Amino acid sequence: MLIIPAIDMKNHQAVRLKQGRMDAVTVYADSTLAMAQQWIEQGAKRLHLVDLNGAFEGKPVHFDDVTAIAKKFPHIPIEIGGGIRTLETMQKYYDAGVSFCILGTVAIKNPDLVFEAAHKFPGKIILGLDAKNGLVATEGWDETSQTKAIDVAKRFSGCAIESVIYTDIAKDGMLAGMNLEQITAMKACGFPVIASGGLTSLDDIRALNAIGDLHGVIAGKAIYENRFSVTEAIDCA
Repeated sequence: MLIIPAIDMKNHQAVRLKQGRMDAVTVYADSTLAMAQQWIEQGAKRLHLVDLNGAFEGKPVHFDDVTAIAKKFPHIPIEIGGGIRTLETMQKYYDAGVSFCILGTVAIKNPDLVFEAAHKFPGKIILGLDAKNGLVATEGWDETSQTKAIDVAKRFSGCAIESVIYTDIAKDGMLAGMNLEQITAMKACGFPVIASGGLTSLDDIRALNAIGDLHGVIAGKAIYENRFSVTEAIDCA
């Protein structure tokens, strides 16, 4: 199981939000590049980047930050989400050295684009499902749909996507443990699952291991607040 440190980017700083709220932000570093280096020095083999401004604006805002990280660490796979709405944006990211583009809001509002992207970039698309009470949230978590996350994932059966990231918004940034029940249920989607939201302790990693066959888990506030190191998490996984 991959341990994937998250770098949430807002105004070119590394931040964390509580429950996806842009007005509940904590700044952890003025340099996103320095933050990436810290996690890689601790052993990270993959990075999860989120362009928070881009998620709300519907277009990339931190492209230069992402490019700088990809250029400095070309051996580290990078997944990027936030504001990706077109094939042209995806191509631009891939040309910059990014490994995976995360499609979230567009999967609800323009599902045909997901099929098209997976066909054009097989194995390089990740479906990002952010859920609140089991229902998918969009537009940087600012809107909640009436569609169940598991149902959205199943719509893309047969698509050549790399994985599904399932994020529980209610847990995200709260250091309150993970929604193991929902994560377990998501395994039925037919794609490799990356769990996200609520990782608090090494016991959570052990519990995820007990679920079995998870592709990875995204580490956010817990590593920023020094609950454990990336190195310790990798050893536990």
